[in-house]
Amino acid sequence: MSRLWRASPLTYLALVVAAGLSVFPIWWMFVVASRSNDAMGQLPPPVTPGGNLGANIARLFDNTDAYFLTGLINSAIVATTVTVSVVFFSSLAGFAFAKLRFRGRNAMLLVIIATMMVPTQLGVIPLYLLMTKLHWNDRLPAVIVPVLVTGFGVFMMRQYAGQAISDELIEAARMDGCGTARIWWHVVVPALRPAAAVLGLLTFMTTWNDFLWPYAVLNDPANPTVQLSLRALSDGYYQDMSQVFTGTAIATLPLLLVFVLFGRQIIGGIMEGAVKA
Repeated sequence: MSRLWRASPLTYLALVVAAGLSVFPIWWMFVVASRSNDAMGQLPPPVTPGGNLGANIARLFDNTDAYFLTGLINSAIVATTVTVSVVFFSSLAGFAFAKLRFRGRNAMLLVIIATMMVPTQLGVIPLYLLMTKLHWNDRLPAVIVPVLVTGFGVFMMRQYAGQAISDELIEAARMDGCGTARIWWHVVVPALRPAAAVLGLLTFMTTWNDFLWPYAVLNDPANPTVQLSLRALSDGYYQDMSQVFTGTAIATLPLLLVFVLFGRQIIGGIMEGAVKA
């Protein structure tokens, strides 16, 4: 029986090849970011870092067409605000739909699930008209407010709360004198921590990488998100690829940092869900 779980040398070779193919594009992005534009045309391509990283970063932040520092700050504000809001409201709604009994619960849940079936592109025009009515164009609230809560987040937390929290635990908390708010804070939130970490990471990545909606409502080139700054770097007849790769590398670092910080919670949530399944 133990032979079934013993990895062969071929398995290790396949894993090493797969890992190399996955990591190499990211590594090469950092390699080009540390070199001059000549590295793009070299054959074979360089695979070791150069000595121009500091100069490329200085030129990137001095570029008056990209406003890269502003883009980083705006994306950090938008992604952090949206992530905290989505996790907060989704945990509240997920707990309510999973454990509380109220009239119209199933109908409301169906409406929330139905919002997940509508393509994002179909909502761009009505949302843009709404932002115009509110005079929010070219302002960060136009990027933040429409995604403060998502149907996917509510559905995910509802499914996880239904499995991770027993009705007996809720009843025991009520017998101890806890109200609904205290039950959510002291019982539900600790139980939902793995799912909240996964949802937070997915939301942060999606918001940080979002391009279409910020491109539609943030028309002021001096007030971009980081993705609009990267677009400005790649515009024009001549493209400074070292700047483009430097900007892409810097824009990737927050995602890697978030994954490292919440990786244990994410893996724990995935494994716990797999065991329960």
